[in-house]
Amino acid sequence: MKGILKSKSKKIYGLVGRGISYSFSAKYFNDKFTKKEMDNCYYQNFDLEYIGELRNVLDETKKLKGLNVTIPYKEDIIPMMDSLSKTARIIGAVNTITISKKGKLKGYNTDYFGFKKALKPLLESHHEKALILGTGGASKAIAYALRKLKIEYDFVSRTATDVIFSYDDLDKEIFDEYQIIINTTPVGTYPNVNEYPALDYNLFTEKHIAFDLVYNPEETAFLKKAAAHGATTSNGYKMLVYQAEKAWKIWNK
Repeated sequence: MKGILKSKSKKIYGLVGRGISYSFSAKYFNDKFTKKEMDNCYYQNFDLEYIGELRNVLDETKKLKGLNVTIPYKEDIIPMMDSLSKTARIIGAVNTITISKKGKLKGYNTDYFGFKKALKPLLESHHEKALILGTGGASKAIAYALRKLKIEYDFVSRTATDVIFSYDDLDKEIFDEYQIIINTTPVGTYPNVNEYPALDYNLFTEKHIAFDLVYNPEETAFLKKAAAHGATTSNGYKMLVYQAEKAWKIWNK
């Protein structure tokens, strides 16, 4: 575990994850604090090798007020919560945590809110069904948002089951039926910028939306290859901004 800030003068917020030096959150929030002249606030990364190290963070970080959670801990962190919001309980994943004065942890999910708000302006009448690439914690929030938008969806994983497509299953017939393709996996994240989900990108058309939760790089190989066949594309940056602002409201309500 890296870099616990022991400060008695600042309100500390942070991001819990693994391999998160590239992360959006610390720069976003510290820039926000600077712009708003909130000198009493600071945001830092808590890069944990395993989720049990969070106990050390909670014990040693003074004035810790709130946390965000990212890959790979959005599901693993749930048993450590004292309570969950209704939405986080339904989704089964946590990406935002409040810490009470008594040290009680409450888990929330703001990913679904950020994704829903980012996707909605891209939707047209023919966008009725979606494929969610990946089955991790992030995918659960995406599924919840799609339900709220009344969009049908199915999951795609490396191994097929009775209810999950494999990548090898995806053919023209399926692509014609599912015209929103959402990558919730970390494939293509910096520094592995030449990697992309194993799809036949010739199946994308101008009627498709390709949405990648990855935001670094700005245009992933997945988005480039989909755009080359006319798809509307979006990375995860706007989603992150929307979910971050929602988290900030939760921390300060």
